[in-house]
Amino acid sequence: MSFVSEFKAFAMKGNVVDLAVAVIIGGAFGKIVDSLVKDIVMPIIGQLVGGVDFKELYINLGNTAYATLELAEKAGAPLIKYGVFINAVVNFVIIALAIFVAIKAMSKLQKAAPPAPPAAPPEEVLLLREIRDSLKK
Repeated sequence: MSFVSEFKAFAMKGNVVDLAVAVIIGGAFGKIVDSLVKDIVMPIIGQLVGGVDFKELYINLGNTAYATLELAEKAGAPLIKYGVFINAVVNFVIIALAIFVAIKAMSKLQKAAPPAPPAAPPEEVLLLREIRDSLKK
């Protein structure tokens, strides 16, 4: 079998195609959730805690003070951008929650396998039952 035909057989397997679709949809879903967190959730949380813009929260490890994060980044100052980290944590929690809900819904949609019928007892058991029943009479 040639390399090209082996690769074609591998690429056309159901699992590989399903994985590719999942990665593409997951990337798009990640962008949607990222926008949800940055553009909707974090501004609301920022307003609730006193008008804080989380993406502007940072600790400057250098000696020079900067008015904004953008100026500090342009100057190349060493920074701990904990506001960006908080956004990433909220982003992760929302994605994890969405995946949990989706998996839970999918598991409810899948029909439970019907219980297996009880196996017939072995012939010895049937014979012993017949003997028991005949002794009772």
